Amino acid sequence: MKRANRRMWLTLGLAFAVSGCATEEDLGNFNEANEAELAAQRPAPDGERAGDDGEDGRDQRGERPPRGDQQAPPPEDEPIERLPPADEAPDEQERPAPDDAEQPQDDDRRPPRGERPPRPGDDDDDRPAPPAPPADDDDDAPPPPPPPPADDDDEDPAADEAPVDEPADAIAQPLAPSPADNPLTRDKVELGRLLYWDPILSGNFDVACATCHHPDFGYADAVPLSFGVGAEGAGPDRDGAIRAGRNAPTVLNTGLNGWVDDDRLPNPNTAPMFWDVRARSLEAQALGPIQNAEEMRGDAYSEEEALDVVVGRLRSNETYTALFMDVFGGDIDDAVTAENLGKAIAAFERHLSRPNSAFDRWLAGDNGAMTAQQVRGFNTFNRVGCDRCHTGPMLSDFQLRRIGAPNNAANPGDEGDGDGRFRVPTLRNITETAPYMHGGTHRDLRAVFAFYRNPLAPPPPGSVRAPNNGPLDPRIDPPGGAPAGLRFNGADEADMTAFLRALSDEGIDRARPITVPSGLPVGGNL
Repeated sequence: MKRANRRMWLTLGLAFAVSGCATEEDLGNFNEANEAELAAQRPAPDGERAGDDGEDGRDQRGERPPRGDQQAPPPEDEPIERLPPADEAPDEQERPAPDDAEQPQDDDRRPPRGERPPRPGDDDDDRPAPPAPPADDDDDAPPPPPPPPADDDDEDPAADEAPVDEPADAIAQPLAPSPADNPLTRDKVELGRLLYWDPILSGNFDVACATCHHPDFGYADAVPLSFGVGAEGAGPDRDGAIRAGRNAPTVLNTGLNGWVDDDRLPNPNTAPMFWDVRARSLEAQALGPIQNAEEMRGDAYSEEEALDVVVGRLRSNETYTALFMDVFGGDIDDAVTAENLGKAIAAFERHLSRPNSAFDRWLAGDNGAMTAQQVRGFNTFNRVGCDRCHTGPMLSDFQLRRIGAPNNAANPGDEGDGDGRFRVPTLRNITETAPYMHGGTHRDLRAVFAFYRNPLAPPPPGSVRAPNNGPLDPRIDPPGGAPAGLRFNGADEADMTAFLRALSDEGIDRARPITVPSGLPVGGNL
């Protein structure tokens, strides 16, 4: 990461969601069931998802975290409980830097210790209110004197608890900015959550957004190419005849796509989405899979008809119409639209953009947040040149680059943006989202490191050389006759793997609804 990361840029705490999808009494048992379940759930410690010995987010036994209903964060009126840092395996003995490179000292890479962000009420006068007078049974007793007038500088102690200018359904805002025409509210996030899990959006009512972006697998799906319509199962157990053309990237932190400058958050209206950056903004991205034949549409209707058909289904569902009108206002025709469908799903996905990793705490000045091995790995990551592309707050420059990554054999002609280039992905939560690259051709981090040592080596099994494979980006194939790739040894790789493990966020909202308004299986045919 470049020198810009010398400052504390993490300003928000853990994510939390409040259960409940609408307030109308006619929603009946649907909301009651969801509210009861989500209120009873609590988030599982994400730091326990990977040990120091794994390469792809599995635990030390090589097993993935167990599936099952996840827990929702605490309601807004309860204090947020921070989870403890992940247990780290003992570091290996400190070793000297390789002879052929100067190893930066840990202190050279340390950002300054930041101050705690100001909190509401820091400057308030906390003097207690005068006690109430004792009750008197004598009706003839004179009334107690009125309390003295409040000082002009005193503030109403309830002001911090319920600001008069705050919406009734306000939610703790993520770090990710929202477009001016799509502000984040609790009700909108919960509507988006329902839509995200409801297969009513797919042509044959069998696939939801969550099918391929599932919280059990880091909001990805743990397979090289996603299985879309007609498939069954979840994650590695999913199987079917139709595959999507590319690996499913994680939804986590996509509200921060395009963030490359510590001093300025990204523009949510131009955030780059998909491997080929064919969409700009989460709102635009949310509607793409609904229209895609391999992912959600199938052959039930044409691409041009897809959004109209789905909006018609939503307008025919009394629960959804009530929710949309409550969130967006107006009548059915004004509230239930394709544009608002995209806004609701985008709001939920933006709500998941809350970086909270050991690396973030270390950047903020917590010296014990990362182990000595992880700090070495961070320094090595920069020394060998990984930060030429994986830079900035999200460890990505979000640019389209041709690096020679092979295509999946099931989609051998993939040319990315048309010129053989693919967007540089974020490395946050990387140990939860194997396999890697646009074709899912590298099963674990060890395979990824092998590729970067020699990007011109024969592709791994199940992959083929991309048809448009050169010239490679100079960041990986420098001019002047030097061999392509990055120079590092096995000990460097172990340290960098430990560092990548420190990029996993804690307190991720993995809650899912018990039912969805359509009455279909939650998440599709899982």
